[in-house]
Amino acid sequence: MTARPSSPASPAWMRTPERSNMAMLRIMTWISLRLGRPAGRLVLHLVVAYFLLFAPASRRASKAYLQRVLGRPVTWSDRYRHFFSFASTIHDRIYLINQRFDLFNIEIRGQSALQDAHADGGGLFLIGAHMGSFEVIRAMGRQIPGLRVSMVMHEDNAQKINAMLAAINPNASTDIIGLGRIDSMLRVRDTLDQGAMVGMLADRSIGDDALLATPLLGSTAYLPTGSFRMAALLRRRVVFMVGLYLGGNRYQINFEPLADFSQTPTGQRGAQVQAAVQRYAALLDQYARQAPYNWFNFFDFWQAPAAVSDTNPK
Repeated sequence: MTARPSSPASPAWMRTPERSNMAMLRIMTWISLRLGRPAGRLVLHLVVAYFLLFAPASRRASKAYLQRVLGRPVTWSDRYRHFFSFASTIHDRIYLINQRFDLFNIEIRGQSALQDAHADGGGLFLIGAHMGSFEVIRAMGRQIPGLRVSMVMHEDNAQKINAMLAAINPNASTDIIGLGRIDSMLRVRDTLDQGAMVGMLADRSIGDDALLATPLLGSTAYLPTGSFRMAALLRRRVVFMVGLYLGGNRYQINFEPLADFSQTPTGQRGAQVQAAVQRYAALLDQYARQAPYNWFNFFDFWQAPAAVSDTNPK
């Protein structure tokens, strides 16, 4: 496996037009909270039909991904189900942010892996992907008292998430650390030192990160190494997390041990980062095949970066 620097141009996901509309989100929030989740889901079918018809780039990306993961010709029903799963997780944020956990049947698997990694109270990285729902992790507060998760994300996305939270619930508290600031690493370190978990979605590059070529769903994907290099530099444990949407009101949260950088010697850091990214790719492959309609990267995820010079992750 080789690490490659990403192209100087913005990655594909950052060039995808933003179709979210805050006025529509506020309307959906009102319908959903006043008339209930079933009424909101009826409206959701209309929204999904619109995007399936008028978002050709996302539709093509959905088809390309589903062909990889399903291993058969993709039908319109498959693509509709893919779009609807994505829309459902976004819609359910309205209830999760408003702490309506009673509306959902949430199964938690691998909780011991999370608790074991967090046993020393020193904080850990919780690494996920744009797969399923990360928001559903809020529901764990019912079973793990004192749980605190701070999300780390690209600064532009942090601003969008804060705007979304304000539209859904002006009183919703959030703890988001934006990347790209001078003090970003210090804020992450301080948050970990307080015993909190730092959550990151590690399947997308923000444009200036080294990429590692690794097998994923029968082809080569180029995964960013930044999240794992940060965990290695701060000498923390890493746990993989995915909140799969299983249809209706059912979610399944899965935790898997991913890496332990707490005792990694500096000279072995690069090799350990590479092993962690490969382990991460294997887990993405496993859960994508288990719940294929939960993958929400609606762009050419397998496109090779323009740069070709090889480097080792530090």
